[in-house]
Amino acid sequence: MATSRKLLASAIMQLIDCLVKYTARMPASPPSPKPSPSPSGPPPAPLSPDEQRLWQSLGRLAHALPRVLEDDMSRTGLTMTEFAVLHLLGAAPDRRLRMSALADAAGLTPSRITRVVDGLGKHGLVRKERHGQDARGSEAVLTDAGLRTMEAAQPAHLASARRRVLDRVPAEQVPALAETLAALADSLAQGHRPHTR
Repeated sequence: MATSRKLLASAIMQLIDCLVKYTARMPASPPSPKPSPSPSGPPPAPLSPDEQRLWQSLGRLAHALPRVLEDDMSRTGLTMTEFAVLHLLGAAPDRRLRMSALADAAGLTPSRITRVVDGLGKHGLVRKERHGQDARGSEAVLTDAGLRTMEAAQPAHLASARRRVLDRVPAEQVPALAETLAALADSLAQGHRPHTR
């Protein structure tokens, strides 16, 4: 069950990240749209009451959860994005990743990951090095100070995830919910890669 809850936490964060990026302009309670003709086939079916409730709830979750998680993490001195970058590097072999791979894993644009890594670098938490086999590429490397900072922030992150989401999900629903959310997050991420700006 602990593994299922970790998968659920990861899936929720991936899905929220995708929803925030690609449905940020969606109102919390959108009206049911009238079907419009589609050039490739019949108009989509109207939402059922349960589908409407699910869609509206996802929109509300996409708006509310990042704010409360950021507020919870603020006491650690890290943003959620900074913590995610440190965590990704901490889990990587030799605590290093190519900048392009780190951007993909974090769901950030190249310019955004550069700003985040540069900001962490100013505090000695991450350093950039030239890639050994590609002089044009660079790698982000988690420093010892960065590892300590990430580990110190980990309890606050886990407590926030449990308090805000995981402890509110019945244990028997965790595996199915984790699988469904992970599939949705993967689908959104594959269909909408970050732009280069």
